[in-house]
Amino acid sequence: MSPRGVAITDLRHHLFRAAERVLAREGPGGLTGRAITREAGCATGLLYNHFGSLDDFLTEFAVERARLAARGAEELPARAGTGTVAGNLTEAALALPVSDLPALAALMASRPALAPRVREALEAGAPGLDEIEKAFGRYLDVEKALGRIAADLDTEAFALALVGTVHHLLHRYSPGGLAPAGKVRRVVAALAARMAPTDGDRTVPGATPEAVPPGPPR
Repeated sequence: MSPRGVAITDLRHHLFRAAERVLAREGPGGLTGRAITREAGCATGLLYNHFGSLDDFLTEFAVERARLAARGAEELPARAGTGTVAGNLTEAALALPVSDLPALAALMASRPALAPRVREALEAGAPGLDEIEKAFGRYLDVEKALGRIAADLDTEAFALALVGTVHHLLHRYSPGGLAPAGKVRRVVAALAARMAPTDGDRTVPGATPEAVPPGPPR
């Protein structure tokens, strides 16, 4: 029995959304096939018909979260030259759909066999944190070409620092502490202060990022 009102082609995403809710509410211990399908409003066998096993489902679930995060980050380079660098980086970091990372980390810890399967899927080409990091790096490269950040800035290192910090903060977040948004803003502000260009770094009016030779592949 498929859930009422849900097309069979949308079932995969419907089950993923149900798994998100169960994981957030009950933790990894409550993430069973029966709990997921009950939350989704469909028969338990439907999950196994489409994914084979619960581990198959959970692997695709984790990879899908990485794919969504990477897709959002890919839009960041188009914002170069608008607003402020700190504002763009903060907005992009907070928009990453990774608020469930602590729960996903707990899920991986509770199912040791799951982590290598997810890692294998990411290495096979599914986008993950590496793709997000590269998107932030591309954005900084364009801002450097526009003269809005220091000409000698190591954009790859700064992208790694920012994405790694956001990932770390979300893993450590606890409801009693400072909200991740506040911490992310503080980190970005500190990094942006180090990125500021000197007068000699600024481009002449009308310069475009296309006029600057592209750097080596990341």
